[in-house]
Amino acid sequence: MSDPTHSAARPERVSTLLVVRSAIGGALMGLANLVPGISGGTMLLASGVYPAFIAAIAEVTTLRFRLRSLVTLGAVAISAGLAILLLAGTIKTLVIENRWVMYSLFIGLTLGGIPLVWRMARPASASLVAGGAVTFVLMVVMAFGGDGARGGEASLFLMFLAGLAASSAMILPGVSGGYLLLLLGQYEAILGTVDQVKLGLLSSGGPDLGVLLGTANVVIPLGLGIVVGVVGVSNLLQWLLRRYPKATLGALLGLLFGAVVGLWPFQQSHPPEPGSVIEGRRVTETNLSEFDPEVWPVARFQPSSGQVVTSIALVGVGLGATTLIGRLGRETS
Repeated sequence: MSDPTHSAARPERVSTLLVVRSAIGGALMGLANLVPGISGGTMLLASGVYPAFIAAIAEVTTLRFRLRSLVTLGAVAISAGLAILLLAGTIKTLVIENRWVMYSLFIGLTLGGIPLVWRMARPASASLVAGGAVTFVLMVVMAFGGDGARGGEASLFLMFLAGLAASSAMILPGVSGGYLLLLLGQYEAILGTVDQVKLGLLSSGGPDLGVLLGTANVVIPLGLGIVVGVVGVSNLLQWLLRRYPKATLGALLGLLFGAVVGLWPFQQSHPPEPGSVIEGRRVTETNLSEFDPEVWPVARFQPSSGQVVTSIALVGVGLGATTLIGRLGRETS
């Protein structure tokens, strides 16, 4: 089998289609990292730029600079950053208020990445199946493992760990950065900081340095964790793809299939019951209104027939969108 990263590593001219596809993948990755249960790496797979992205990071971190790699990384990073900065509040609201609609779309987007990985992995082999089975089981356990702890003081070390978690989700399909941040209890704190950075940058009188400096205790350790995680995980993954391509690609397929399990669409937030504990605080009748809907517990519900039909249609929309994105500018080997 040929090296799945080989086509991304060959010297080739930089096409407009590559830039467009990288920008789309970066925007989807940025949006995915805002939502617990969705993987940024999955969105890069769905857009068809995942192998090129991994190869580009490995090249740059080993001080090999090619125009193709720099353009790929730049397009992904800029579009992802803009999506996170500008749409954090909007996406969070949509998921909280229309969870089953958004999750239906996300299932379709996730499924769209499976044919892309399969084209690199085929034909099937024992190591491919074994790798897929292991990661699929891990994702199922993670999906039904219960809610993570919330709250707690945002120490510098914890923010660094949060950066590592977020960067792992950018690289590993099926691993949700938002979900890992929930496990660390830092999801709300980080989204709040993103909003603060946006307000500081878009202040009517120009960038507000006071607001921006106030976020430094989160932004700096978080950024360092992201850099360390991206460099380490991407180089490890490229090494695995070269040494054990079948098992590694099988593991990626398992992550994709397993991610869908955690995205069962018919879930909704509901007010916490008095006596329950959220973010380290006990809920009472008097303080119930103090808890934001984003931290309310989520439970499954029985959908109506109309919701089932609409959900299936939305899955098809998401699948169709990523299929078209994957075909956009597909390169021949």
